[in-house]
Amino acid sequence: MPQPLRVALAGLGTVGAGVVKLLDANRALIERRAGRPIEVVAVSARDRSRDRGIDLSRFAWADDAATLAVAHDVDVVVELVGGSDGPALTLARETLAAGKPFVTANKAMIAHHGLELAAIAEQQGVALKYEAAVAGGIPVIKGLREGAAANVVSHVFGILNGTCNYILTEMEEKGASFDDVLAEAQRLGYAEADPSFDIDGVDAAHKLSILSSLCFGTAVDFDSIAITGIRHVIAADIAEAAALGFRVRLVGHGEESSKGLFQRVHPCLVPLSHPLAHVSGSLNAVVAHGNFVGRLFFQGRGAGEGPTASAVVADLIDIARGETGPAFAMPVAALAKPATAPAGDRRGRAYLRFTVPDRPGVLAEITAAMRDAGVSIESLIQRGATEDGNVLIVMVTHVGPERAVADALERLDGSQSIAGRPMLMHILDE
Repeated sequence: MPQPLRVALAGLGTVGAGVVKLLDANRALIERRAGRPIEVVAVSARDRSRDRGIDLSRFAWADDAATLAVAHDVDVVVELVGGSDGPALTLARETLAAGKPFVTANKAMIAHHGLELAAIAEQQGVALKYEAAVAGGIPVIKGLREGAAANVVSHVFGILNGTCNYILTEMEEKGASFDDVLAEAQRLGYAEADPSFDIDGVDAAHKLSILSSLCFGTAVDFDSIAITGIRHVIAADIAEAAALGFRVRLVGHGEESSKGLFQRVHPCLVPLSHPLAHVSGSLNAVVAHGNFVGRLFFQGRGAGEGPTASAVVADLIDIARGETGPAFAMPVAALAKPATAPAGDRRGRAYLRFTVPDRPGVLAEITAAMRDAGVSIESLIQRGATEDGNVLIVMVTHVGPERAVADALERLDGSQSIAGRPMLMHILDE
C-alpha cells in the first residue's frame, strides 16, 4: 500500500476544521484520486480546549506551529493562521527551507511575500500551493496557471470579495443604507468586527495582485494597485445605477499593455447584460480573456468552511501525486517587472454623483468644470432635496480619457457648491 501523505495543519478555525471534516468525509475518493491516503497527523492552534466539532485526540498537538516545519513525521504543512507576516510567514519560510511542500489560504502573505516564498520552493524543489487564497472554492488558480497556460491573457477582472458583494446586493434588494447593511452583515457573521480590509478593497487587491501575476507572467505587485472600496456608496447610487440599467459591484481589474501593468480595485457600474451583474450575495466570479481560448468565466462561493477546505485539499491531492511546478506558472526569475500603466490613459465611461446645496448656479459650475476638462456628458439627472436639504446630481459621461474626469474633479475640489465627497464609479464595458 502506498505511504500516506502526512499533513500538519496550523490553524483550526472554520477552514482548518473544514479540512479535517472533508478528509474524513471523502477519504476513500480522495485516496483514489491522489493515489495514496492523505492523513492529518499533527495540528496547532492557539486554544486546545475550544470545541471545533471534530475529534482532535487522534492528532499530535504542537503549541508552537513553527515546530511543524521540522517534524520528522510530517510531509507537508498547511497554514490557515492568516496574516501577511508573523507566525504564518515564519512557518512558510521554515517549512519550505526544510524541503517540505507548503499549502496556504493566506492571500495577504502571498501578495506581499509570494515571490520570496516561491524562490525558496524552487531552490528546494518543493511545491508552494495557494488555490484557497483566491476565490475560495473556485479553481481559478489552477484554471489560469495550468488550463490557460498556453494563452496570452489580455486582461482579468472580477468580483473578488464576498463581503462587499453581499453588502451591495442587500443594498440593491432592500434599498437600505450601507451602514445598516454592514451592521446586519456583522451580526450575521458575514463581515468582521473590523471590516476595513474587506470594505476598503484591500482583500480584493491582494487577490488581484496574485491573479495578475498568473495571467501576465509578471512579478506580484500589490503596491501599484489603485484601491477604492465601497464605504462611500450610498443607497441613491444603487438606485440610480438600476434606473440606468446597471448594478454596482466592486471589481478588481488587471490588464497588461505596451504602457505597462494596470491594476485597480474600484466600485463599478456593471451593465445588466454582463455576467458579473448577476453574481449576487457572497459569490465570487473571475473573468479572463485568452487569445486562443477566448473568455473564461469562473463563478462560485468565494469563502466559507466547505469551499475553502475544498481548495486546500485539492492542493494536497496535487502534492500527493507528486505534482510540483512554479508557484506563479513560471520560475520567479522569468517573471517580468513591468512599469505601472497610467490610469489616465484609459478610455471609458464614468458615473459621477454630487451632493450639492439647492441653489442657483451650482449645476452650471459643475458642468463648466466638465467642459473645461474636456468631459462630454451623456446624461444628467438632478434629484429632489435630501433630508439635509441638499440635492443629488448624477451624470454619466461619454467615452473619454480617465484623466479628463480626474481633471474635472480636481477643478471642483474645495468648491463651496459641493457638499461632501463626489462619488466616481467607472462603467464596465467589457
